[in-house]
Amino acid sequence: MFDVQFARRQMIEQQVRAWDVLDLKVLDALEQVPREEFVPPLYRELAFADTNVPIGHGQAMLAPKVEGRILQALDVQPGEVALEVGTGTGFFAACIGRLARSVRTVDLFPDFITAARAAHRRVGVHNVVAEASDAMQLSEREAYDVIALTGSLPLYDARFERALKIGGRLFVAIGPGPLLDARRVTRVGADEWVRESLFETGMLPLVHAPEPAKFVF
Repeated sequence: MFDVQFARRQMIEQQVRAWDVLDLKVLDALEQVPREEFVPPLYRELAFADTNVPIGHGQAMLAPKVEGRILQALDVQPGEVALEVGTGTGFFAACIGRLARSVRTVDLFPDFITAARAAHRRVGVHNVVAEASDAMQLSEREAYDVIALTGSLPLYDARFERALKIGGRLFVAIGPGPLLDARRVTRVGADEWVRESLFETGMLPLVHAPEPAKFVF
């Protein structure tokens, strides 16, 4: 019989901790949010695997260790307001919700939003609002303490850093792939941001994200 709790602990100890995710509140969030409740039934046996899990529409759930590194880099605080771009199954938004005061999560695909809302209700997540929306139309300014992009930007788009409050942090993976530069962008003033490279990762691009011009010979 499959031991869910054992598999969850193995995921945390052998994947997440092993990739230098040592923040105890992040590890607690990954342990307390039941990942198996968010994985599509067809891939339930992969809930705790070190892999990106297909979820439909050509999209995938990020590997647990990547989710842990993102949460650690963002250093989410209890009173903060967060935005997640790329709801997917709703798992990562629920993890952010364990750390933040409130979370807004957006995705282009309405069926993802419907399923994420149902999963949030099922596991008792009450501080996450999931919306069907195109994040590439985001026009808010100084609205969020934390922004996490779970899809990459082939070309950097400054609209997301402008949506940070002063002191706010953005996670974004940049580049055309296959290996992307994962960065934390911190807003330190009205017109000043600090950008730090964190690690290399693979990640699908956000739908509708602008791409570099292709050379024609």
